[in-house]
Order: sequence, then structure tokens, then C-alpha cells
Amino acid sequence: MTTTTDPSAETTAETPALPPLGSFVWQELMTPSPAKARTFFGELLGWSFREVDMGEHGLYTIISHGGKDVGGMMKMDGSTWDGIPPHWMTYVSVADVDASCAKVADLGGKVCVPPFAAAGVGRIAVISDPTGATISLITFATPDGA
Repeated sequence: MTTTTDPSAETTAETPALPPLGSFVWQELMTPSPAKARTFFGELLGWSFREVDMGEHGLYTIISHGGKDVGGMMKMDGSTWDGIPPHWMTYVSVADVDASCAKVADLGGKVCVPPFAAAGVGRIAVISDPTGATISLITFATPDGA
């Protein structure tokens, strides 16, 4: 990531820049068969993949293209996913996931998955707009863990 949320902020090798607020920052495929998806998208689009062990949450697949991490893939496993079809989820960067979620209902939307901490990543929530379209909000963790 090469842009910052504050144009006056300095970026160093020790403190990578965060994407601008309101930007689409990550794409994530939820699928019952990551292996089939890796084969399909790898051959179709030339993507490469690497697995990351997420402990109790299982393996997470990082999608890379042109040497840059561009998305991820999770296996839809267990009753949590009953009735939910495979899908792509888009993430948008916000300053404060909790504050953004507090506004959702007043704006006619719904908080589908309340804010939660994703270790080493930040805070995430899933919301839907007044038409029912879903999107994920993310506030990235800072290098100092705040």
C-alpha cells in the first residue's frame, strides 16, 4: 500500500502507509472449495496463492497478482454458512468501524456482523445498505497495535 489517510503523514519502511479512508482495499472470496477456486482463478487470471494458518479459524488463502497481495479466500465450513451462497466480499477502509456501524441503522442499513477484532489486521464489520447489498468495513490496526 502506497497511499496514506493523511497527506501530511510521513511513510517510512517501519510504518507502511494506510489506504485512503473510503477506499476499496481488499477483496475476499468465500467458497466451499478453495482448491477449485485456486485452480480456476490461477489458470484464468494468472493469480498466485499462499496459505496462512489462522489457528482455530483454519487456513486463509492470500491471493497475489503482479507481486502484490490483492485479496484473500476463506473456506465456507460449518453451519454459519448454511443458506449463504459462495460470494466475493469487498472491504472499504473507515476511520472507526464501531462509529461507522453506529450510523448504519439511522441511514436505513443493517449491521449484519457486528464489529470484531481480526488479530493482526484490525476491526471488521459486515453491513448492508438500504437495498440489501452487503459490504465489509475495516479499520486497519496500526503498527503500534492501536
